[in-house]
Amino acid sequence: MKRIIISLAVAIIFTNAAAGGNVVDSLYLDMRTSFHQQVGEGGYDSQIRGEHLNIHFHGHVAPQLNYRIRHSLCKKVYDEKNMFNATDIMYLNWNPNEKWSILAGKYAVLIGGYEYDATPIDVYYYSKFCNSIDQGFTFGASVTRHFNSAQALVMQICNSPLALGKSGIYAYNFAWTGRFAQWWHTIWTLNFVESPDRNFINYISLGNHFNFGKSILDIDVMNRGALGQKRFLFSDMTIISKFIWSIGDWNICAKAGYEWNDSANVRSDGTAYDMVIAPGVEYVYGGCGLEWFPFGRDKIRLHAVVYNDSDLNRSNIEMGLTWRFDVIRR
Repeated sequence: MKRIIISLAVAIIFTNAAAGGNVVDSLYLDMRTSFHQQVGEGGYDSQIRGEHLNIHFHGHVAPQLNYRIRHSLCKKVYDEKNMFNATDIMYLNWNPNEKWSILAGKYAVLIGGYEYDATPIDVYYYSKFCNSIDQGFTFGASVTRHFNSAQALVMQICNSPLALGKSGIYAYNFAWTGRFAQWWHTIWTLNFVESPDRNFINYISLGNHFNFGKSILDIDVMNRGALGQKRFLFSDMTIISKFIWSIGDWNICAKAGYEWNDSANVRSDGTAYDMVIAPGVEYVYGGCGLEWFPFGRDKIRLHAVVYNDSDLNRSNIEMGLTWRFDVIRR
């Protein structure tokens, strides 16, 4: 609680100082809490828990220079391996013209896929890859070439998501965000990710978002491979599908995923090429649920979801509430 009070005080001071220059475009908090139950193997567990509490800043330092900060008020603020552990996003973005933008600071490692790209407060259960990666947000820099309002190519260099607390270990990422049609949007990436043992693994991640009016379908496909691996393609993969059908103030949702890594994907010394999904792993997860937005889709959301996975083989039943509180909104 002390940590939350201090963080809020800093936020208020910052906002008051910035407001004089009219550079804070929005400041808001969002929260999620739930009643979570697990049933299976003759056992039952339940708890009422807080899951997210974030503070968000969006603003401008100059007409072509904007910033964004997202700080979690429920994470450990300082960690000896990651002193900005509770700050997911903290960057400056310069747009010298319509074709180029340059970003520097802490933000998401550009790995393709719509599950990975989603804001964590909007995700009720994750794939094993997303749950197991050391750090999805790191310090780095990127250059974006905007071809038009719908097509962009991003080149990013950042600290490796596999090397929490390690210096001099990087990831080199290339991302295309665009669309083939009004109904087919993409986040496709090519990643060269360095591990603490100074080896590289390559991700080819193809995130596809299909919009059919009231229905949305996301299909994410990721291939992971390294030089020397017996089979570079289709032996270490993740496939995820998510469906949402909107009816008035309601969403009917379903998501499932399948992940595997062939047991043969090890070096001659027995170490794994992939540090996130271990060789020999086969993982299945999925679930469905309802969302209700009683006062508009940007204010309050109630949810009820049921999901399961092949690791614990226990049914998770969750009912919860997400809400947003605006301090400044322009």
